[in-house]
Amino acid sequence: KKKKKKPAVIPVKEFKEDQFMFMATNKGTVKKTNLNDFNSARKAGLIAMTLDDNEELIGVELTDGSSEIVLATRRGLAIRFDEQDVRPMGRTARGIQLGFDDEVVAMDSVTNENEEVLTATEEGLGKRTAVSEYRKQTRGGKGVINIKVTEKTGAVVGMKVINPEQEILLITAAGIIIRIDGEGISQFGRNAQGVKLMTLNEGDKVVSLAAVQQDNE
Repeated sequence: KKKKKKPAVIPVKEFKEDQFMFMATNKGTVKKTNLNDFNSARKAGLIAMTLDDNEELIGVELTDGSSEIVLATRRGLAIRFDEQDVRPMGRTARGIQLGFDDEVVAMDSVTNENEEVLTATEEGLGKRTAVSEYRKQTRGGKGVINIKVTEKTGAVVGMKVINPEQEILLITAAGIIIRIDGEGISQFGRNAQGVKLMTLNEGDKVVSLAAVQQDNE
C-alpha cells in the first residue's frame, strides 16, 4: 500500500524574482525553484516536485537565495548547509545522506547565528541547541547528531529554528495541544536527549510542533 503524500503550505504575498521555494522530502531530496515560476493562474495547478513511491514532501521554505538550510531526521541527525549548494533548476538534489531506517522529518532555514534549533520527540522530550553547534557541511553529507534518540525519547517528530521571543505548540495524536514559552525550554548540547516538555496520556504520542510569535495579550 502506498503512503498518502502530505501537502506543505506556505503563504506568498507577491511573486519576486529574487525569492525561491525550497522544498524537502522525507527521503532527503531537496529542490529549489524561483518563486516567479509559480506565478500562474492555471486551475489544474503546477507540478512543483515529482515524488517517488513512499516519498512525501515534508517542508517548504521561502528563501532569498542565500539562506542556510537545516534538515532533521527521525533518528536524531541533522545537517546544516548553504542554500547556494542547490541550483535553482528543474532537477532535484540530495540534501542529506540517510542511514538505514531513517528519514527526514523537518526542514527550516537559518537567518542568524543567535537562533536556536528546537527539537521534539514523540515521547514528549525536547531541547534547545545553539545553531552555532551545527557546523556547516556540504549538501548531501551524513549530518551530525542533533539529539540523542533512545527508547525513552522515541523518534524525532519535529524541529524548528527559533528565537527566544517565540512560543512552541506541541500537538499529540489524540489532539491535545500544549503551548510553551521558548525561553522556558532548557538548552542543551547536540548530544543530549533533552527534558520532558509534555506529559502524555498512556498510548498517546507527540506528532507535530509549531513555532509562533508570543502574544502579549
